[in-house]
Amino acid sequence: MKINGIKINAYGKLKNKEIELGDGINLIYGKNETGKSTILRFIVNSFYGVSKNKKGKEYSDYDAYMPWSGEEFSGKIDYELDDGNKFEVFRDFKKKNPKIFNEDKEDISKEFSIDKSKGNQFFFEQTKMDEDVFLSTIVSYQQHVRLEKGEQNFLIQKIANLIGTGEDNVSYRIAMDRLTRRQRDEIGSEKSREKPMNILEREITLLEQEKGELQSFEEKKYDIEENKNNLKEEIEKLELENNYLTDLKNINEKEKIEKEKINFKEKIYEENSQKILKLNNELKNKKNENKIKINKINGENNLLKNKNKKINKLFLILFFIILLLNISQIIFIKNIILNIILILFLPVVLISWISVIKIKNKKIKINEKNNKKIIDEIKNEENNLKNEIEINEKNNKKIIDEINSEKNNFNLKNNLEKEKIKNKYKNKINENELNKFNNTENVNKIINNLQNNIANTKIQLHSLELDEENIEPKLENLSKIEEKLVNCNEKMLTLEKLNSSMNLAKEVLETAYQKMKNMVAPRFTKNLSQNISVITNGKYRNVNINDEYGLIVELEDGSYVEANKLSIGTIDQMYLSLRLSMIDELSEEKMPIFLDESFAYFDSDRLKNILQFLAENYADRQVLIFTCTDREKSLLMKLEVPFQFIEME
Repeated sequence: MKINGIKINAYGKLKNKEIELGDGINLIYGKNETGKSTILRFIVNSFYGVSKNKKGKEYSDYDAYMPWSGEEFSGKIDYELDDGNKFEVFRDFKKKNPKIFNEDKEDISKEFSIDKSKGNQFFFEQTKMDEDVFLSTIVSYQQHVRLEKGEQNFLIQKIANLIGTGEDNVSYRIAMDRLTRRQRDEIGSEKSREKPMNILEREITLLEQEKGELQSFEEKKYDIEENKNNLKEEIEKLELENNYLTDLKNINEKEKIEKEKINFKEKIYEENSQKILKLNNELKNKKNENKIKINKINGENNLLKNKNKKINKLFLILFFIILLLNISQIIFIKNIILNIILILFLPVVLISWISVIKIKNKKIKINEKNNKKIIDEIKNEENNLKNEIEINEKNNKKIIDEINSEKNNFNLKNNLEKEKIKNKYKNKINENELNKFNNTENVNKIINNLQNNIANTKIQLHSLELDEENIEPKLENLSKIEEKLVNCNEKMLTLEKLNSSMNLAKEVLETAYQKMKNMVAPRFTKNLSQNISVITNGKYRNVNINDEYGLIVELEDGSYVEANKLSIGTIDQMYLSLRLSMIDELSEEKMPIFLDESFAYFDSDRLKNILQFLAENYADRQVLIFTCTDREKSLLMKLEVPFQFIEME
């Protein structure tokens, strides 16, 4: 891969800047603060985006390179891959994702995956190199290795880390020590006492003891619950039987009332029948009595009439006698006085006769009237008796109809209600029980017994409920203890998982370290040894890692010396050589090499060696050297190494 050119619209202090880059070595020269490092940062941010995360620095890249005067914070980079495909990437650094164009200027941004936090992953997918690897290998910042002599051990450690773990900022031993300390501090061990795992173990033991003591109450509650359920079932059964018998009792009471009504009506009917019989007898007697009375009245009337007839007959005889006497006297005696007396006597007799007749007739009429009244009264008495008999007979007929109707209706209704109640309780009470209750005569006594049983059972139930209420606080405490126990066990499980994870991490780290040490590190140390031998003209031939002394270097006479006893310039050479030796391991692309003031501690001989080394061993790569001195330019020209010179103003 190589970068053909960059165009900076505004980035940091740079504005409207265009740079074309060529194959091989590109020497970017400029005094300090002219923007050399800014160009390198622009290239990195064009590929991976600009971060707003400070990452331990005072300012984030976004804040550090944002133009102050408000210009467009953007630029473009042209590059091509080893397969010849060319790309242009335009990035507005205020936005997360860039626009990516192919050689035909087609927007192909959507052909690459998008990471929510990092944005478009086009460069990683093309080179298989993420930003961290990019910066820790092919990019070498001078400020990262510019150390005082007393700090050279730091650089030795970075080299040892790089050989041992593949990362210059990851130390196997420090990582192992940190994991062990973290295990000890965050988890604990069998020997520790006041660490999280030990505290949890003691708490779990105490909670288990309390739980064991309180579980007996839980078992007691289960027994109470079982007894309560049994009592509730018994109460329900008894109440069902009581309700059934109460319903049955109500039907029986209704039946009794209806029968009493019928009996009352039958009694009335019987009384009416007796009364009718009595009235009939009374009527019969009354008729006989009245017949005698009428006969007597008729006899008295006949007697009066006969008397009147006799009196009329007597007066008639007397009248005719007197009349005959008058006639005789007139004819025969011819006595005037006698004649006058007889004549006068005749009207007297006649008047007396008439008066007597009148009186007698009046008396007869009065008597007849009285007799008629008596006869009417007799008839009325008879009619009244007849009417009373008729009314009673009608009432009796009505009563007997009502009795028959009520008997029929009652029997039907009673049977229906009994059947309805039986169906109501059929699925709730055993059929044998139903039949037993149906045949029970002394229902009230059974109901009283059932109600007593219900009351006693409810008392037992209440007693159990009180016992349960007394147990509840203990069970609540048990619930809290179980909850605490679950939390503690979860915490313990978390600690155990964390402990297992740390043990696994240590195992993986150990395995990786051994693999790196046994397989990868020899290749790195071989490459490093070859590089350092070339760069130092054979002064230092071999570099190895020793468990006792760490990084050691073989001298010309074959003896070994600890790396921290070398000069900082030599160590700087080793660090750069190690980075260069790793390049081929990181990507299938032949990635450019970026060296920013990386030769500050190199003397002229070392600088000459490294430049010659780069020219000979990395001729197939693009190399960008950023420098503030003209040493590199002079030496490259002296060595007749072709390069492109770019001067920053």
